[in-house]
Amino acid sequence: MNESGAEMIRVVTADDHSVFLYGLRMTLDADQQITVVGEAGDGRALIAVATAVKPDVILTDISMPDMDGIEAISAIRQMDMNIRCIALTTFGNDQLIIDALEAGAIGYINKNAGREEITEAVKTVYRHIPYYCKATNLKLARLITRSTFNPYNIPHQQVFSEREKQIIQLICQEKTSEEIGKLLFLSKRTVEGCRLKILDKMNVKTTAGLVIYAIKNGLYTLLE
Repeated sequence: MNESGAEMIRVVTADDHSVFLYGLRMTLDADQQITVVGEAGDGRALIAVATAVKPDVILTDISMPDMDGIEAISAIRQMDMNIRCIALTTFGNDQLIIDALEAGAIGYINKNAGREEITEAVKTVYRHIPYYCKATNLKLARLITRSTFNPYNIPHQQVFSEREKQIIQLICQEKTSEEIGKLLFLSKRTVEGCRLKILDKMNVKTTAGLVIYAIKNGLYTLLE
């Protein structure tokens, strides 16, 4: 527990670059709700550390020597479904991101993400909520929806008003708030307010999360 008596989120990190691991530790340990309880330089070492310390959350690079992060995520999730895994990625690794999610990761972030996003990702997946990197483009979001990854087990279409459903569909079509406002005869401010309400209802943090939720739950249909 931290000084306020709240439960600490116990994290293990994995990457084959020690300098990156050091920076990640500094970032995470600076947050009063998070503590790094272990580190690893490859997939096999990650499994050993995870087995020994039973962390709440793991942040692991996808590409590592000996055993990669995807194999390690799969093995760890088979060992303990309560451990939430976040894949650390680089730009251009779309298929590897899909593979990591299908292996059992509940989120992913780019290795160039800022400190606030890294800690936000950890706190989000700790609550068993998927986290999608803010830099995710809609192409990748759509690839995810076509994958077997589906953290949304129960559809919640009934909680969305008709206006919200219209806005959801237009967001999935890559329309901006200004464009949506013109199409629906709403102010940009009203659209942005609705967008925030939709994100809250879906319990997602990013536009990518909104798109993935919408498609997985039948609120928007992809055209082939």
